[in-house]
Amino acid sequence: MGALPLSAEGGRIEGYACLFEEIDLGRDIIERGAFAECLAARGVGGVRLLYQHDPAEPIGVWSDIREDSRGLYVRGRLARDVQRAREVESLIRDGALDGLSIGFKAVRARTDPRSRVRRLSRIDLWEVSVVTFPMQPGARLALPSLSHPSLSSSSRAAPPAQRSAHDRPVPVRA
Repeated sequence: MGALPLSAEGGRIEGYACLFEEIDLGRDIIERGAFAECLAARGVGGVRLLYQHDPAEPIGVWSDIREDSRGLYVRGRLARDVQRAREVESLIRDGALDGLSIGFKAVRARTDPRSRVRRLSRIDLWEVSVVTFPMQPGARLALPSLSHPSLSSSSRAAPPAQRSAHDRPVPVRA
């Protein structure tokens, strides 16, 4: 079965910005409830919708951000008066862009000394970005035929061979 196109109809987007209890490419695991305090204090209007984590590239607004049993669910609207947002919408429709990623400060975390996995139990969420390569491969925009709460982002996870930008070799010129 071929890949289904993503929906950005009317500039609307939705998906899971993070999945709970799943290790990401940076060896972080986010626990259920990690966002609760921040979302209660900051509200949805205090979390920015950016392109590729660039603070100079806001591309819309989030209308809903909430934790559920699966992860951090987000729904928003791309600002169609913004050139970059129109480009992002086109890339989403074409299936070229489908990742979501969070920008945050770790408020409470502990690292296992043997595995070096960091468990985040409290997070200050600043922004959620539409990205090419999310640190958590299952953090994806939703397929148009699916709706919350049964979004199937795990079926859109990146291939196991995909590495984060931090893990890729950097060419060196002599």
